Amino acid sequence: MNIAVAGMGYVGLSMAVLLAQHNQVYAVDILADRVDMINRGISPIDDKELKEYLTQHTLNLKATTNGDEAYTTADFVIVAAPTNYDDKKNYFDTTAVESVIEQVLRVNKKAVIIIKSTIPVGYTAMLRQKYQTNNILFSPEFLREGKALYDNLFPSRIIVGCLLTDLVSRKAAETFAKLLSQGAIKKNITIQYMETTEAEAVKLFANTYLALRISFFNELDTYAAIRGLQTKNIIEGIGLDPRIGDYYNNPSFGYGGYCLPKDTKQLLANYQDVPENIISAIVAANATRKDFIAAQIVEKKPNIVGIYRLTMKEGSDNFRQSSVQGVMERIKAKGIKVVIYEPALMDPHFANSEVIRDLNLFKEISDVIVANRYNEELADVKDKVYTRDIYFRD
Repeated sequence: MNIAVAGMGYVGLSMAVLLAQHNQVYAVDILADRVDMINRGISPIDDKELKEYLTQHTLNLKATTNGDEAYTTADFVIVAAPTNYDDKKNYFDTTAVESVIEQVLRVNKKAVIIIKSTIPVGYTAMLRQKYQTNNILFSPEFLREGKALYDNLFPSRIIVGCLLTDLVSRKAAETFAKLLSQGAIKKNITIQYMETTEAEAVKLFANTYLALRISFFNELDTYAAIRGLQTKNIIEGIGLDPRIGDYYNNPSFGYGGYCLPKDTKQLLANYQDVPENIISAIVAANATRKDFIAAQIVEKKPNIVGIYRLTMKEGSDNFRQSSVQGVMERIKAKGIKVVIYEPALMDPHFANSEVIRDLNLFKEISDVIVANRYNEELADVKDKVYTRDIYFRD
């Protein structure tokens, strides 16, 4: 098969590498530097498996900035363009997705287009009507940052949304699912076919449930902190119930990252004219948690607050929408100076705060060190560290 993948973020690059094991794959991106890195076998993303596969495995993969060249001969085009949430419009910004689709249709109307970008519920059906084609499908991704290729090699499930009443659309969905299964290491993968609107809902509801679970344990931790109770004892006690389980339960400064904040807001927007209480509470809970965390830090009356890492977790180089940034904003609003230690950041300033690259200097000048996730390199200044991390894990 000839396959083109548009967008070399962690979703697109992991797709390209997975499929390039058995197919000719063009990886398309607008950034020439990123394209050059991929062609030299260097991963532009901090992901262990991506680095390994690009250097140690035989891949039929070519990166390019020339979309026309890639799409003209493609049997499948996977769209993994970014869709940031627009707070003013209460809607994902899907212009990049439509730009790719229009380019594909201009040079190759026979190609099957698979959207991997996160989109609003009902969006794919709207596109099929807008462009008068049934060749647009949606397949949600369930990938962790820093573990994107691993999660494609060992997927929890494969879901492809298509037009079930159209035999050609259904056949294309089945072929695409087989391509994903062929590239995976895991066997006997659960595969589901459903309408595209249902597949879009799966993605948003799955991420919103994860945000709900994070918010629940964070609010448990807030209660324990105010009442002088041991959070860990309570969490472990309720986690022994097999219906709840001992996972995804480590308190944090809130849910963040590229997906959860925007996906929860988009799902809430999709609830317009539909009765709900929980979805809006999940969105509101994230702000409430950051208010609480910031207030606890301000109570310590520090002159300088040091932010230890902007990334959400170990093994990630992405700090877009990280929850600690909301805490930073609230602390700075009180007139307190904030400095940052973040090795993944090359700029001398971030959000009008100084970035300090010398860890020892950072430790020395910070009165309080704020760490969403604790690291042993802070052990010598543990008395300065403020964290809600009780398990020292992601």
